[in-house]
Amino acid sequence: MFLEIRRRTMREYLKLMRVKHYIKNLLICVPLIFSKKLLQDSSFFDTLLGVLAFSMVSSVIYIINDINDIEKDRSHPKKKERPLAKGTVTIRSAVLLILFLFSVTTLLEVFVFKNSLGSWAVLFLYFFINVAYSYRLKNIPIVDVVILAMGYILRIYYGAVIVNVEVSAWLYLTVLSLAFFLGFGKRRNELIKRGTSHRAVLKYYTKEYLDKVMYIFLGITLVFYSLWCEGMVSMLGRSILFTIPVVILVILRYTLVIEMDSDGDPVEVVLGDKIIIILSMLYIIMILTILYIKV
Repeated sequence: MFLEIRRRTMREYLKLMRVKHYIKNLLICVPLIFSKKLLQDSSFFDTLLGVLAFSMVSSVIYIINDINDIEKDRSHPKKKERPLAKGTVTIRSAVLLILFLFSVTTLLEVFVFKNSLGSWAVLFLYFFINVAYSYRLKNIPIVDVVILAMGYILRIYYGAVIVNVEVSAWLYLTVLSLAFFLGFGKRRNELIKRGTSHRAVLKYYTKEYLDKVMYIFLGITLVFYSLWCEGMVSMLGRSILFTIPVVILVILRYTLVIEMDSDGDPVEVVLGDKIIIILSMLYIIMILTILYIKV
């Protein structure tokens, strides 16, 4: 009985930390993979610990946001099941968890990345803009999605700092435009399913506007990715171009899913659709084969 209670409590803490959303932090591995350093032990483990550190900071931000929105969440049909809103985790326990996660992050930065001011700067900037987002910026139209998009770019840059490589401008632009597509897609579906009462900023948006900007960024994402592939032909061969149709299929499937009965949350969409998972795995296999196996 005691063990069951402890397991249930642990599940609530993990839910509070939004562990499922750690999938977004895998973007930190992109510079490692594309720089062909995946098989180098030091780079691999440094990146792995970097993902862990970034995940801890991400959880801190989620917890701060939940504390700030606890009353609103209690009246929300879905968010009322969050641990703080439901009362399965107290605010005091949440604050103690924040301190613990900060301690883990600090230890990783001090003992693994040592004097790397770049990694400290990225984590601080990510934390600062997201706290600002939680308390104020999430209510300003366009700025709210810009903050979300910056989070994706900072993940890529953090990974580049860890393995000390430069990332192609085309790749940054691909990730940035994709982030805008995901962000505006999420706002679109929130507006459709929940209305303007769900989130204060939604009163400034219309479905027509969100449709237009969402598909603008969908188009330029594919353009930027294609330009990145073309630029990599001299280094990786023309086989890299075969990944473009796979990326197109992933985005088409993603778009179809959010046009159906979906809240538009990128993590929920990706993890909840088998076809997207299969296509994504195919893309990863193709990239790893092109980069690391002579064919």
